[in-house]
Amino acid sequence: QVQLVESGGGLVQAGGSLRLSCAASGRTFSVYFMGWFRQAPGKEREFVAAISRSGGTPYFADSVKGRITISRDNAKNTVDLQMNSLKPDDTAVYYCAAAMQATTRRWQYSYWGQGTQVTVDS
Repeated sequence: QVQLVESGGGLVQAGGSLRLSCAASGRTFSVYFMGWFRQAPGKEREFVAAISRSGGTPYFADSVKGRITISRDNAKNTVDLQMNSLKPDDTAVYYCAAAMQATTRRWQYSYWGQGTQVTVDS
């Protein structure tokens, strides 16, 4: 098992940047495929980005391509999401999650953090 805790959320103006971090503890972090999801009020939780166990071959949702970078540091047991050129539509609670296989599907992720709020002013 693994425990996940997100941090770095907050209030930013449109066009600004924010860096989210997810800290893991428990089972060896490097065995997990890590993903970021987000959920706005009244909407389904949607995929944002994911990264492989080794840190290669990242995958991004079309809505964030070119504006987001995902990275992981297996020595520190962390995965980060760097978000630039933020838009009001990016406002949501952001969650990190861990899966045993490469996937973008929410139901295939076994472990979830509590989420961190990101609010982007227009």
